[in-house]
Amino acid sequence: MDETAAKRLVFAMLDADGDGVISKAEYSARVERVTLATGRTDDDPLVIAARANGARAWAAMDADGDGGVTFDEYAAWAGAEAFDTVCEPVLGGLFDLADTDGDGALDLKEFTALRTALGNPAGNAEAAFAALDGDGDGLVARADYLASVRSHVAGEDSPVGEALYRREAKPSVRG
Repeated sequence: MDETAAKRLVFAMLDADGDGVISKAEYSARVERVTLATGRTDDDPLVIAARANGARAWAAMDADGDGGVTFDEYAAWAGAEAFDTVCEPVLGGLFDLADTDGDGALDLKEFTALRTALGNPAGNAEAAFAALDGDGDGLVARADYLASVRSHVAGEDSPVGEALYRREAKPSVRG
């Protein structure tokens, strides 16, 4: 998948209402959804850190400060450099929220809770987890997760990214 196609998939996930503009509320809601999915409280230090990282990322993404990010703005901003400097702390913080036992890795339940809270269908999360769990130990390490997302947004080969962001196939109906 090329970089533009990868950016379109991520943009579509971030643009939750599908109006062609990512709003600050849509972007900020990611932390809130993961917080709810993991049962954490507003005063949890990981929630506080995730919100702060998200606010910094929003400020960088919404460079003109108009409160919305179009695909063209997002495409000009997103990529490997933005991931390394801005997105990695955000996604790492969301990972940490989902890592409810604090072991630095996610099991399938934690991974699925994270990815579905971020807008991916559960079936996609399961396929991505399987692709990331290369040693079959039932865990996905934080570094492996972040590297796979980085590869995807940079337009590099990322079977995990493709599994996460592809449209879930509709079940066939037999008549």
